Amino acid sequence: MTAEGFLEGRRLQMARGVLLQCIMGGYPPARFYGSDDSDLALVPDPAQIHRLPWSKQPRAFAICDADELTGESSNLSTRGQLKAVIKRYAGLGLAPVVATELEFFVFAPNPDPTQNFQPPIGLDGRREDGQSAFSVSSSNGLRPFFSEVYECMAALGLPRDTFMHEMGVSQFEINLLHGDPLLLADQTFLFKHLLKEVALKHGLTVVCMAKPLAHTPGSSMHIHQSIVEIGSGRNVFSDDAGQETATFRHFIAGQQAAMADFTALFAPNVNSYQRLCHPFASPNNACWSHDNRAAGLRIPASSPVARRVENRLPGADANPYLAIAASLAAGLYGIEHKLEPSEPIQGEFEVPDNLSLPCTLHAALERLKRSQLAKELFGQEFIEGYIASKTLELTSFYDEITPWERRVLAAQA
Repeated sequence: MTAEGFLEGRRLQMARGVLLQCIMGGYPPARFYGSDDSDLALVPDPAQIHRLPWSKQPRAFAICDADELTGESSNLSTRGQLKAVIKRYAGLGLAPVVATELEFFVFAPNPDPTQNFQPPIGLDGRREDGQSAFSVSSSNGLRPFFSEVYECMAALGLPRDTFMHEMGVSQFEINLLHGDPLLLADQTFLFKHLLKEVALKHGLTVVCMAKPLAHTPGSSMHIHQSIVEIGSGRNVFSDDAGQETATFRHFIAGQQAAMADFTALFAPNVNSYQRLCHPFASPNNACWSHDNRAAGLRIPASSPVARRVENRLPGADANPYLAIAASLAAGLYGIEHKLEPSEPIQGEFEVPDNLSLPCTLHAALERLKRSQLAKELFGQEFIEGYIASKTLELTSFYDEITPWERRVLAAQA
């Protein structure tokens, strides 16, 4: 939209079905978004209008809500779903607080998708070989790129907590500062967009796939969650003596109760399960533990005021609005129904059958399809539309024969 049109308040409308567009560009049948495929209004959030610092031509970027023309939020909007969950907490006098940890890979350009990704050539003229994890000099070879990333983050008001090289080859992690869930979802979304745009300027490719390289750790989007009282700001996961509260236990139990049903919301792509089924601290379970990275729900070591629950299931490919909404909705369900969690696990452990999660997109979608809880918390229209869109993507994947199949199976009798 032109700047003049935007400043005049001209309404931007979009077909409702676009909210269910699949990643290949197609759409499920119109019955999933209304046979008329009527319009939605894109309503900009005044707090999320940004001048784009990486663009030579003056441009701005506005994060919008997708609202029905009657004024209410569209059921198909993931941002709207997150706002609805936050509103439910507010009705109890509570406010969730979240932080995201986003991992990503920086690669050389990859114009041929049949070829593996490669790390870029750094300032020293060499490609990283994977020995730089957690090193203080690990990003030196990509210093111009990361310098501009930091500058653009500052220009967009994106505060960063910590940044490090992760375990994979040319894999990095950013920790965003904790705060309001909607703000963190916006920041996570905007940061991913920023990464890709700045990378293109530097002749690089940023990849947020869950598992872009074999035999290498995948990329997560861990979600740290706590709840405070509105007004006092007190963390309701800790009592006056600094001990765990019943609300803390109920929140964990709600997460456990919903994780299998919600796996397709946290792990939305075929590739997501490559990360989960070949885990490098990427647990595919609903166990919980104090500071054990093999558990799907980890309680990091912290002071009582910072007591929180880390959901380790979502990958970097997850929709931040939907993943945060699903995780918080699960916790609220546990609080409202006063559910009790399993016993915490420590050390080496085997996952009980009732705490294991789907390990393929097909299985996850089938579980979601049967979930009354998902339809209760997010509405039948959203869940059925989401499944329809993801089923199109899964079918497209099955329409292709992979190099592994040709290499290994062609010679079989």
